[in-house]
Amino acid sequence: MVYKKILLTGGSGNLGQEITESGYFPKILSPSHKILDITEPKKVKEFFDENDFDAIIHCAALARMEECEKNPIQAIKTNIVGTCNLVSEVINKNNKKNMDIRFLYISTDGVYPGISGNYLENDATIPYNKYGWTKLGGECAVNLLNNFCIIRTNFFEPDNIIFEDSPDDSFSSKMPVNELVNAICLILKSDFTGTINVGSERESDFDKYKYFKPSIKVCKLNDMLKQVSFKMAKDSSLNINLWKKLKK
Repeated sequence: MVYKKILLTGGSGNLGQEITESGYFPKILSPSHKILDITEPKKVKEFFDENDFDAIIHCAALARMEECEKNPIQAIKTNIVGTCNLVSEVINKNNKKNMDIRFLYISTDGVYPGISGNYLENDATIPYNKYGWTKLGGECAVNLLNNFCIIRTNFFEPDNIIFEDSPDDSFSSKMPVNELVNAICLILKSDFTGTINVGSERESDFDKYKYFKPSIKVCKLNDMLKQVSFKMAKDSSLNINLWKKLKK
């Protein structure tokens, strides 16, 4: 289905900017945080009352793991309460105007334990850090809608790999941000509802990044864990068979 107007939250973030600049979504609303602060119910209601759209791509989040560890209250306000505020107004707008707004929620592979990898959509969700828990909380609200898709994923910017080393014993299904935008476009137009893992094939973080940054050096996961204040996944790779089937 082709949607007439799309509301994008988190338009100033890396993924949001990529979505806006892709050209795939010509009629898109991308309000600033000042105009649409998702943590403020009144502001969300006012925006929904004053604007019409038939789809939402919800990217806004407190996504930095270290920041979530240091400020869990703000992580709760943004990732859980903010998502709940949006979902509530979607339900209200659907009921008032007899609509069926499509809601795409960008979640994370961090809702899984991050130990054994190859996670299926119906596997146990036991996050390994506070960021993952708050994104899982947002998922709970989104599941109250009818026309929704929860996209569990992990992405990176190939042209902006700022670190100088990466572990060869940590595995994931991270994908380039432009490929994720392509996936979002396809999923938005599809009639798929529910939760779906979207990513690339399992690969070590080092091998994944080395393709785009040949100068990157190898390290071990334990070396990185000594430098950060949050837990990191040993293997967060996703089973993407459902995604492969959908994009055929």
